[in-house]
Amino acid sequence: MVDAYCVKCNATKKIKRPNPVKLKNGRSAVAGICPTCGTKLYRMGSSTI
Repeated sequence: MVDAYCVKCNATKKIKRPNPVKLKNGRSAVAGICPTCGTKLYRMGSSTI
């Protein structure tokens, strides 16, 4: 599992349904949602799940 910081919860959470994405500038990231509040979460530079 990948951790990311949730701005609404003000805490580090495990990303629910993580999927690797490529950003416009070519960097890799992991995108998903917060399991508590449903906000979109991104973790930059870690494309391995």
